Amino acid sequence: MTVTASGLRAAPSAAFVVDARTGEVLHAKNADTRLHPASLTKMMTLYLAFEAIEHGEISPETMVKISSHAASEPPSKLGLRAGQRIKFKYLIRAAAIKSANDAATAIGEALEGSEAAFARRMNRTARAMGMNRTTFRNANGLTEKGHLSTARDMTILARHIVYDYPGYYNIFSRTNDDAGIRRVYSTNRRFLGSYSGADGIKTGYTNAAGYNLVGSARRGQERIIATVMGGRSTAARNAEVAKLLDLGFRKAPTRVAMRRPQKPPYLTGPARLAPVPPVGKAPSVALLARSLRPQARPGLPAPSEEMIAALAADVSTAVSTAKAELTATPAASAEALAASILPRARPGRPSSPATPEDPPSGPAAQIAADTPPTLELASADAAVQTEIVSRLSSSGGRYWGINVGNYGSRYQAERVLLRTALQEMGILDNALRKVVQGRRGFEANFVGMTEAEADQACRRLQSHGAACNTFGPPS
Repeated sequence: MTVTASGLRAAPSAAFVVDARTGEVLHAKNADTRLHPASLTKMMTLYLAFEAIEHGEISPETMVKISSHAASEPPSKLGLRAGQRIKFKYLIRAAAIKSANDAATAIGEALEGSEAAFARRMNRTARAMGMNRTTFRNANGLTEKGHLSTARDMTILARHIVYDYPGYYNIFSRTNDDAGIRRVYSTNRRFLGSYSGADGIKTGYTNAAGYNLVGSARRGQERIIATVMGGRSTAARNAEVAKLLDLGFRKAPTRVAMRRPQKPPYLTGPARLAPVPPVGKAPSVALLARSLRPQARPGLPAPSEEMIAALAADVSTAVSTAKAELTATPAASAEALAASILPRARPGRPSSPATPEDPPSGPAAQIAADTPPTLELASADAAVQTEIVSRLSSSGGRYWGINVGNYGSRYQAERVLLRTALQEMGILDNALRKVVQGRRGFEANFVGMTEAEADQACRRLQSHGAACNTFGPPS
């Protein structure tokens, strides 16, 4: 332990490194030692903000009234005043980019009415994620008795943000942004600007915690997350995270089957009032058993054969029309059509996508306003549950494929596949378009490809700023 100028004892150092695609541990040091997380706490605050927006609990445009408690939080802060009203999206930007304590507290109060109630929600979600050695007492990470976490738990949380809310993850890569009342600048900009492939996620510092950082970087198909807690200085902490990320990229395989973390349940009503399991205990089965999947309304008849046939005909008509339009459209217009779906990388940013999933759209695009939005496709009830295949391949060795995202409806996934195929007809012409329903939504896949074709297709899509992952035959 090191004694700081304030008399508080700084935490011992801890480190943890994982292959983000699988969660495989690549390095650990004091990974389960309970330490002060400082502003790494705000990752959970922001996770719950993203969750609330996605479930309609609040909107990015909601005007939040600032309490005297939030306004009185010490720096780093946005400079909010008691009684002031500000859009929820600006609070998110200030908390994520500037690590503003007043903005983080205001987020918690907006969602739960008080910071204490919000901390209970943070802890319930932490247990559901498997963060079993974490206890939150506030929304911002200021030093408070019992407010502790571990390098392992903070890495678990970061991985959930990357894969559970990929459309929002972009905000952690920003070096500055408009936060309503002023422009804010990232506390993580030195690391983001110095490490190749770095795209987030959060810094933290207090006297008691030392210098903390959870860093994520992506190179090609590989993504590594490294956490350092208890660093001696900003420079030493950044250098240590860079060293750990290098270690991770050396150890991680180039290709691996993706194993995303299981998204915790969105707890509403009585479930949100359930007791929080103590530190070190997994959540009870009852807490996780509640399913919020929409149920069919009683008494509704099954879709008729005529309806199913009509839906299938609509899909066939859409494919034929799109191909006809493409044939009649000059090349430049065809590229513009494709660009309306797949976003281009921002000027001055790396060409590889910042996230492994969808680019920002809908509420996420409101928060990350200077990211080019994707076309928001309307949802449709999945009346037909059979997989729709548009092309078959009988060529030998075509056991590879690519995934271009998960979507909320089969219709949306099919539309994205169609538009992607129109953009890259040269390399996707022999591929099979396939929608697979899973626990996380509808996966949009191209299959029936060779390994070389899959790699080439992903490189092309990534050069446009689109998300893409290759996958091979089952071993």
